[in-house]
Amino acid sequence: MIKVRFIANGKRVEVETSPTRTLLDILREDLGLTGTKEGCAKGECGACTVVMDGKAVTSCLVLAAQIEGRKILTVEGLAEDRIGKALQDAFVEAGAVQCGYCIPGFLMSARALLAENPKPRPEEIKEGLSGNICRCTGYVKIFDAVALAAQRLAR
Repeated sequence: MIKVRFIANGKRVEVETSPTRTLLDILREDLGLTGTKEGCAKGECGACTVVMDGKAVTSCLVLAAQIEGRKILTVEGLAEDRIGKALQDAFVEAGAVQCGYCIPGFLMSARALLAENPKPRPEEIKEGLSGNICRCTGYVKIFDAVALAAQRLAR
């Protein structure tokens, strides 16, 4: 067992855990942050994406031993974040929420994208979200929502 200390959605947390447990499990089981979803558990679908130190990561592939001192942002923390709030509003307005299972991962990838590139071109939005898979319908409304959020943030 190890103790890991990190920042989750702006709050300091300490968890005693096995070093081989995943960040996804710690977020969901220990911290009750169930907005982060488990999809494939292989880092391929993006449903478990969170932002760690400003970068989008698949939390199912991050081990507890790797999160010491890191800053983690989950979908639960987006409402308190300027970019995250703009994205949430744009996803609702554009009708991009669909069934909702994959949306937290898309939102987190989009959050990392807009923080790094506030004015992405359409192809950059597609590239930025390419690690996320939606099985409901399509990606057009999701891409439109990210573009809408970027436009609003640029004002």
